[in-house]
Amino acid sequence: MTELRKQIDEAVKAIRTKTASAPKIGIILGTGLGGLVQEIEKEIVIDYQDIPHFPVSTVESHHGKLIFGTLAGKRVVAMQGRFHFYEGYTMKQITFPVRVMKFLGVDTLLISNAAGALDPLFQRGDIMIMADHINLLGDNPLVGPNDDSLGPRFPDMSEPYSKQLIAIAEEAALDLKIRVQKGVYVAMQGPNLETRAEYRFLRTIGADVVGMSTIPEDIVAIHMGMRVFGVSIVTDECFPEALKPITIEEVIAVANKAEPKMTAIMKEVVKRL
Repeated sequence: MTELRKQIDEAVKAIRTKTASAPKIGIILGTGLGGLVQEIEKEIVIDYQDIPHFPVSTVESHHGKLIFGTLAGKRVVAMQGRFHFYEGYTMKQITFPVRVMKFLGVDTLLISNAAGALDPLFQRGDIMIMADHINLLGDNPLVGPNDDSLGPRFPDMSEPYSKQLIAIAEEAALDLKIRVQKGVYVAMQGPNLETRAEYRFLRTIGADVVGMSTIPEDIVAIHMGMRVFGVSIVTDECFPEALKPITIEEVIAVANKAEPKMTAIMKEVVKRL
């Protein structure tokens, strides 16, 4: 048994001393997007620090709790607070909770994030459904020896975000009368925001929004045979010719304001699964 597999087993065992819940749906909540937690009928909340080998979130607005309960009548487990490469964690640490979720029974993963708009047709407060991604983090969670009990050495990434889940989300948004965009998410290492020239480059290579997360979790979920749905809240506009300085406080404020729309869509997607 590999070291990673041992650590997963230890984390699952610790969680199992607190709950026997076997949720099929996992949720990862990004910057300023914790409001969905209020919608979950909680059975039990576990602090990350009480789970062996779980990293502890160091970022503002990331709370660090694993929440078990029901959402729209379905059993879920939600990560309130995620980990980022720029915090100094390894890719294996960042994606460790996704591995644990799989061993708890999760087969569908919903991921949210805050991102900056590169597409000039997008604006602050928009919701973008992730159709694809570009990994510019400079690393990959699957680098190193592969544990065949977790997934294949060379996982196929032709459908990083489930077309079926995208279709469900688009239909839900239409029924809820919420306008959504769809596009390509690119992840940069951070923690600094990008320069004008970098934004120009990212747009040129086909990205619609830019962020600093999500892709590692998606890669590991695909590696383990999960379906993934990803959604971004556009918190700022990264248009090189009209670029203005922005603070993390402004990003969180925009995320908080747009968050009810994302919560409504996520909840409806869960309901329709």
